[in-house]
Amino acid sequence: MSATPRWFTDHAEGHAQWYIERFRTMAAEGADLDGEARLIDALVTPRARILDAGCGPGRVGAALFRRGHQVLGVDVDPVLIDAARQDHHGPTWLVADLAELDLAAVGHPETFDAAILAGNVMPFLAPGTGARVLSRVARHLRPDAPIAVGFARDRGYSIDDFDADVNIAGLTVEHRFATWDIRPWTPSASFAVSVLRTPSAS
Repeated sequence: MSATPRWFTDHAEGHAQWYIERFRTMAAEGADLDGEARLIDALVTPRARILDAGCGPGRVGAALFRRGHQVLGVDVDPVLIDAARQDHHGPTWLVADLAELDLAAVGHPETFDAAILAGNVMPFLAPGTGARVLSRVARHLRPDAPIAVGFARDRGYSIDDFDADVNIAGLTVEHRFATWDIRPWTPSASFAVSVLRTPSAS
């Protein structure tokens, strides 16, 4: 691991299990938990290969799998990956640090058609690794592929920081919304959903 992600340093012991149980309870109560998946599903063709980067306990990747996509999810926290494997059969779930992501080295060399970073992945990275993570994710995608990224703006990682990291990673911001159900973006929005695009093939 290149540096300790804030997911570990910002939370007390047991937080991951609390997070898992929170979403299990919401699912059991019938909450709509598929908003992120609906957006990425609209950006790709049927049966696409999708990288769920920072997949947590697998909620988004599982929803994409149910929509017919091939999904590989990675997360730095083995507790979350264990929950994903237990609760959501079908996708491939791997423990990996996004700042060091190299799926070919662990037997998955195929490129992806899209990627998603949901659930405040970017603010919970190790400080200063945002551009590296975006670059690592992008190199696993085909040219001209979308990357959907969403995070709350009260987590110590600003839109300006994000846009700088996007630029360093050689990506472009194609769309920005205030929610996963594509409500219009305003500078006062408390949440940001950005659709990035990898460069086209030269």
